[in-house]
Amino acid sequence: MDHKSKLRQIAVAAIMALGVAQGACAQAQPDNNTASGVVSQPGATVALPPTPLPAQTQVQTSALTPEEAKQSAAGNVAELQQMIKGSDLSELRTTYNGSYGASLLFHGKEMTYYVALFQQKNFWRVIKTQDSARAEMIYRDFVRQTMQLSDVEIRRTQLEAQKAFTERMIALSQSRANRLQADLDVARQQQTIVANQQQQTRAEATALAQQKAAAQEQLRAAQRQVRELQRQLESGLPVH
Repeated sequence: MDHKSKLRQIAVAAIMALGVAQGACAQAQPDNNTASGVVSQPGATVALPPTPLPAQTQVQTSALTPEEAKQSAAGNVAELQQMIKGSDLSELRTTYNGSYGASLLFHGKEMTYYVALFQQKNFWRVIKTQDSARAEMIYRDFVRQTMQLSDVEIRRTQLEAQKAFTERMIALSQSRANRLQADLDVARQQQTIVANQQQQTRAEATALAQQKAAAQEQLRAAQRQVRELQRQLESGLPVH
């Protein structure tokens, strides 16, 4: 019985050791498959999508890559200007800031995006890409550039408008001042005329008053003479 028990214990230990070894192998195999991107199964080999690297999952910056910076001067402007004459391009987005603008255009036949920076309808930078996300990023960067480029232009426009408005207000104020001055001059002239008329009228009134007094005195003298003559006539005295 002791011998059989020992055999059973040895067998159990061996089975447990084998199970542990198989488990370790099973854990190592998925790690290797993940790293290589390929899973091997009986009779078939299936490729798994590679695990994204940390650098690939980060959001790309809006700055141009060296390749994009190089291609921007490689005839994209002429190419876009030629394509605009046709009907293959679709305008997806356009933003204007002052005389500057940015456009996102799509060539559906080639699944290609054109991102353009322009001033007064004249293209001076064009980036060509088939990556829609990248095209959106470049477009947003170009929009930001148009805002920066147009700041001085917009400020100048505002200052010109303010200057014109101020000059117009000055002209209106001067015109009103001129009208008021003219009214004041007329009022002063009229006041002088009225004062002269009043002085003349007072002088005439004084003269008339003197003439009236003299006339009244003459009238009284004549009346006295009439009474005296009447009295003499009635008394029978000769009239000399």
